[in-house]
Amino acid sequence: MRCAWLRRLESSPVRPQRSPRALNRIRLLALVSGLLGFVLAILAPVLPVRQDQTVLDWPQAGATDVEAPLVSYQPLRLDLTVPCPVAAAAEGTVVATVPDESGKSSARGLRVSISGDTLSVVLRDVPLLSADRAELAGCESLSVVSTAASTTAELTGAVRADGTPLRTQVDRDIRPQMVGVFTDLPAEQLGGIRLHADIDSRFTSSPTLLKMAAIIGAVVFTMLALLALHLLDTSDGRRARRFLPSHWWRFRLADGAVLGVLVGWHVIGANTSDDGYILNMARVSEKSGYLANYYRWFGVPEAPFGWSYEVLAWMSRISESSPWMRLPTLLAGIVCWLVISREVLPRLGARVRGNQVALWTAGLVFLAFWLPYDNGLRPEPLIAAGALLTWCSIERAIATARLLPTAVAILIAAFSLAAGPTGLICIAALIAGSRPVLQIIIKRARADRSGPGPDAVAERDHAGSSPMPNRQGGSVWGAVGRYASLLAPGLAAGTLVLVVIFADQTLSTVLEATRVRTAVGPNVAWFDERTRWDSLLMLSPDGSLARRFGVLLMLLCLLVCILQVLRKGRIPGTARGPSVRVLGIVFASLLLMMFTPTKWTHHFGVYAGLAGSLAALAAVAVGTNGIRAPRNRALFAAAVLFLLAITFTGSNGWWYVSSYGVPWWDKAPLIAGKGFSTLFLGLSVLALLVALWLHYRAPYRSGPPSRSSRYASAPLTVAAALMVLFEIASLTKAAAAQYPAYSIAKSNVRALAGDPCGLADEVLVETDTADSLLQPYEGDPANGLVSGDPETETTGFTPDGVAGDLTADAEETVSGSANSLESDTENKTTDTTGAGTGGGTEDQPGINGSTVALPFGLDPARTPVLGSYHTGDQQEAQLTSQWYRLDLTDEMRADPAYRVLTITAAGRIKSIDADGVLTYGQELTVEYGTRAADGTMEVLGSVTPLDIGPNPSWRNLRVPLDQLPPEVNAVRLVAVDNDITSRQWLAVTPPRLPRLTTLDSVVGHTDPVLLDWHVGLAFGCQRPFDHANGVAEVPRWRILPDRTGSDASNAWQDHIGGGPLGWTELLLQADSVATYLAEDWARDWGSLERYTPYRPGAQPAELTVTQRNRNGLETDAPIKVS
Repeated sequence: MRCAWLRRLESSPVRPQRSPRALNRIRLLALVSGLLGFVLAILAPVLPVRQDQTVLDWPQAGATDVEAPLVSYQPLRLDLTVPCPVAAAAEGTVVATVPDESGKSSARGLRVSISGDTLSVVLRDVPLLSADRAELAGCESLSVVSTAASTTAELTGAVRADGTPLRTQVDRDIRPQMVGVFTDLPAEQLGGIRLHADIDSRFTSSPTLLKMAAIIGAVVFTMLALLALHLLDTSDGRRARRFLPSHWWRFRLADGAVLGVLVGWHVIGANTSDDGYILNMARVSEKSGYLANYYRWFGVPEAPFGWSYEVLAWMSRISESSPWMRLPTLLAGIVCWLVISREVLPRLGARVRGNQVALWTAGLVFLAFWLPYDNGLRPEPLIAAGALLTWCSIERAIATARLLPTAVAILIAAFSLAAGPTGLICIAALIAGSRPVLQIIIKRARADRSGPGPDAVAERDHAGSSPMPNRQGGSVWGAVGRYASLLAPGLAAGTLVLVVIFADQTLSTVLEATRVRTAVGPNVAWFDERTRWDSLLMLSPDGSLARRFGVLLMLLCLLVCILQVLRKGRIPGTARGPSVRVLGIVFASLLLMMFTPTKWTHHFGVYAGLAGSLAALAAVAVGTNGIRAPRNRALFAAAVLFLLAITFTGSNGWWYVSSYGVPWWDKAPLIAGKGFSTLFLGLSVLALLVALWLHYRAPYRSGPPSRSSRYASAPLTVAAALMVLFEIASLTKAAAAQYPAYSIAKSNVRALAGDPCGLADEVLVETDTADSLLQPYEGDPANGLVSGDPETETTGFTPDGVAGDLTADAEETVSGSANSLESDTENKTTDTTGAGTGGGTEDQPGINGSTVALPFGLDPARTPVLGSYHTGDQQEAQLTSQWYRLDLTDEMRADPAYRVLTITAAGRIKSIDADGVLTYGQELTVEYGTRAADGTMEVLGSVTPLDIGPNPSWRNLRVPLDQLPPEVNAVRLVAVDNDITSRQWLAVTPPRLPRLTTLDSVVGHTDPVLLDWHVGLAFGCQRPFDHANGVAEVPRWRILPDRTGSDASNAWQDHIGGGPLGWTELLLQADSVATYLAEDWARDWGSLERYTPYRPGAQPAELTVTQRNRNGLETDAPIKVS
């Protein structure tokens, strides 16, 4: 031992000692710079910013109606003045902040109108004033003032019969929602009307020169303090250790496997649920001037969390492609593995350091966590790396008795916490190492007073250095100074993150943003942490088998290691201190996670690095040195198998497009009707029986352990390897099965080749819906749905045979899905009906007398409709249409624009999905044949069109043209409805051969688009609508995900949550456009909606924007959240 100690001394040369005066100067530098960095950082939230002040004044030149959808919905203050003579001469709406065509002008906005002889002023369905025209003759003006404190409406100069002023005041916040200013009056009658609105643009701000100087100063002084702390560290006479030891660059097979999987998964792997959400937040931040929560919470900033999104915002200005935007995630994964394999495992002890099984187990469990959780844009990958680096920095501080690593750990933990609430787990690492670090601080402070410690003296003596003078005694202030000089750099490091959080925001704006998020929700209390675990065990992507495995395995490893430590005091062959600390960190992290305000399962991704480290420890704990009894090792194998059984009761689900082509994406995996979970459960029982046999055989067993005992930890390693291979195989199979249709892998490969538009290149849009109707060979198009063949009969189908309400049936879902809100106790979706597909009637009858409202831009004047629905008793019905001309020239057959035959239909129609699952309904088939020149027909066969739903809404059934023989030139529809229950009916329109083009060419790259948060990453070329100075740009299109996803996005983005749907529904009429996913015709990819303004002549409002300095404590009126 003595020789080994001397060798360590020889390999660690001694620094020349510093004089007491030099040490005092360094301590002073550490103290002063640390305190200055700390003070400047905590001043950042209250220092002034340059804030935009936005106002809207109306009328405006050139437009009577103006659009100005406020992101915060309500203005800070609204003042309206209408001269009484103008009001007396008016008819209809005089002024409204919401167009009447929305049907919610009075319910959500302010509406001043004249109807008959009555003036009405209504605000949020609160009648403020009502007066006759005669009363207007004696007044000067109508005045309305609305603020957060009160709203007042008054007819200035007019009095009631009792002599009191015609004035109403409401002493609560009923400020109107504002999407613009609208009127029925011509421009020449608007003279004298004045509307002034102070728009809430408090979050659009930039730092003043004073604040910028403080930010720079905080950074500089913190760096100086850390440098001074480093100099104090090295004043003990020992040289600094290498930052990256030589073994960091030793490359092993395990490194190649782990890093290869990370890089491969970056291309073929599934993404996370919020990637589109975060990407669009980042993309629009350039115009808005701050990082707003784009889809909810009235556009408040993400601060105090989400600094990592600012990095994504900078990256998005180069490219929006998925591989590029997810590059920080890949780098975080690489950092995690390098830290685990080169820093963590060696610190856990000699048996872990040299154990290949432990190394591979750590890598496989790390991957089992990383692949399902950390391949997107969310902050969990960065926090996972931050947690590891925080812990390793603490361990280095303890091992070297130096404080710079402690300050670095505090810095990393602070930035990890500011990345997202789950960064709380880094606090666990600081707590775990706090006692030994405190001891180091005390020893260092005392050593600075009384002289160098014995280790330093021994090193100097061995190196031939003269001893440092012994400094005994010292005043209280001297002791305070010594402690403060060691603590001040840590304070500066821990608070430096404030200059990032509050770089362009103030304390008041961040507090308001936090208040809004808390009030609107979701904001789940700590004692409801179980909801996160409930979601993990549900049949949904949130509770997929891939997500379950890593978390459950981590818990098993934690339990095994804790039992070993409690029984033996340590895990044999490991370093007790680091091992116990990592156990404490994981355990404390599980407790700290309770205090995050949301309970999504994707938060578990922060454990990736810690779980890999813990798995290496568990691999040693269950080895022959940890568990000697074969019975106990068999019990551990049974536990691992049971864990796999629970894991495989979940689906192999992934989010949105990541699930395309994945086997068992919506169900638990099974083969020949037998679930994988049953197999693993049986193996678990078998392992228990083996353990029982070993238990009774143990007294009669003697001799050394068998050769097989070396594989004692194999169940853990094999299970992790199985899951990693299963996940990789699933996504690889998906890419192969989908080709040439869209898949994540295909999209990423094309992006790497320079085509980043993703799903926009694969979704096909009808460009000529109304003109694409096939024409019958004989007779009038109005009667084309009724065959003229005397051998066929059409009965029970009528032009108005369509139910009035075509609201889509509910889809099965689960509570707790990412960014979703539980809306009812039966866990059913309720809002998946596409715009324009939910039924209704028209005033004018169509070509065959039908008054049914048609979807997808079909023209009733050219499109006949027949349906089997009856308002009274239902009856059996059947329909055979005429033969429709399907003239496909050679040019059309070669043209990729003509690829599918479609039938717009409604009702409940029998269909069979890609998995062979039958959906009950009434029969509809397409017969096809050839028509000779003399008019004779030869029927060649029939095909059931693909139906993606939803029932009973209008949708487009489709028959890919490659399913029809090339000689086909005629098709007809055959429908049979033999179910007389009121829910069972169907309605059809003539078949169509639409011309298709890609969504990318239709929507383009310049039109503003409302990209729902699910779809943002898949449609990187489409431009999300901007917002600036508190006012949003009006989108022209909306792209939605599939039905289950659209239900979640509709609930998340609605007016209750302060999302964009809260103002688009007041300003725009949405209509669904017919779309299809190329080469994957049976896929519900989502939908495209075209927006049409209720007031087509409305122009974007001209805003007046000024800037003024405001300190961090100044507040504006609170955002109205209910």
